[in-house]
Amino acid sequence: MIGWMNVEVTPLPGIGTRQDFMIRAGRRIGVITHRDGKFDLIVSHPDDPDDCVASIALTPAEASTLAGLLGAPQLVALLEEQHRDVAGISTRQFPIVPGSRFDSAALAATELRTRTGASIVAVVRGGAVHPSPRPDFVFAGGDLVVVVGTTSGLAEAGELLGGG
Repeated sequence: MIGWMNVEVTPLPGIGTRQDFMIRAGRRIGVITHRDGKFDLIVSHPDDPDDCVASIALTPAEASTLAGLLGAPQLVALLEEQHRDVAGISTRQFPIVPGSRFDSAALAATELRTRTGASIVAVVRGGAVHPSPRPDFVFAGGDLVVVVGTTSGLAEAGELLGGG
């Protein structure tokens, strides 16, 4: 089961906000959201949770991509948890590779359900989840496609989408 952490939000006057949480190792990890739209990924010192030992500046696009990388597995884990009692059904994620045949193509162009029996249940783009995308949803390079189906259907979906 996916749990939620206690996130502390601290206003930083003239800068933006700091949002962080304590991890099991005793460090705080979080994000500073600047008023100008930039982000810093931060990690505290192990001996002092208020002392930042690492700060990585991220553009909005980089922050969005990182959010997608971290969020997509959580979405897949949640879907797998929901389907665990349904024999023969699994969930996987597949990337839409930039420049691949489905980059800039509509979901309908994949004919995924017809060809594999698997279904696209969500697309993660830049940290945002697009649940139950319609047939006219247009993929973009870097999207993570969340697919539900049988083991063989998911293998075929991976081959079709180029991520298997």
